[in-house]
Amino acid sequence: MPVLAFRDPDEKLRALIFNHSTHSIGTRKPGVRSPSFYGLAAQELEGELGGKVCFLEGASGSTHNLALSCDELARRVKAAVTNALADAESIPVNRLRALKRPFKFKVRDFDEQQEDEAVVRYCQKYVGAFGQQVIQVFRDMRKQLAPVRGEQRETWLQVMLIGDVAMVGVPAELFTQLGLDIKNRSPFRYTYVAELANDWIGYLPNREGHKLGGYQVWTGYHSYAEPGTGERIVDEAVKMLKELRNEKNPQ
Repeated sequence: MPVLAFRDPDEKLRALIFNHSTHSIGTRKPGVRSPSFYGLAAQELEGELGGKVCFLEGASGSTHNLALSCDELARRVKAAVTNALADAESIPVNRLRALKRPFKFKVRDFDEQQEDEAVVRYCQKYVGAFGQQVIQVFRDMRKQLAPVRGEQRETWLQVMLIGDVAMVGVPAELFTQLGLDIKNRSPFRYTYVAELANDWIGYLPNREGHKLGGYQVWTGYHSYAEPGTGERIVDEAVKMLKELRNEKNPQ
């Protein structure tokens, strides 16, 4: 878990950023709106440490933790952040750069019968009495998306450098493998992905995820970009990172 702390000349903590890649799901009590365990941890850390605390959601479109309580997850996140903060070393920030560019993508084409069969099969097997309602919700969404199949739309990609630390902002719930691909191909040793940045175009699976199926790839407002969009975002993000690497520092 990367932790970036920003201090003033008197070593007072002014701001802290941490980043992690698991779906932020969970509440401390049922029936409420909640920032979930990462957000709860950030709120508590802000009160305990001072300064502003910001959590950046990593590429987590395919990664969930459903085995632990929200309280335990928040406790572990806070412990990881405070331990990292205690071990943090000062580094110079001799450059601050950012690029933000439009990215074009298309609404996927889809076969109504195949899509409906996938949803019905899953709901009848796993969802129980509530399944028919879920089936109808997805039928309604596909009905509204059908007239715009193949339509080109535009969103945003962003990359930035804080010293030698790179951050990549993607406008979707990006599958974890795609986030790893960005990190592995980045020219910067320390590269972190922030999903749900600047926009939201739903889940973005990799091609293998599309083949495996499941809720995140069913056609609906939660997932409507054509297959391959995730890989194209990775390619463009890496290209932008390389531009930042090659950009000369001002004199």
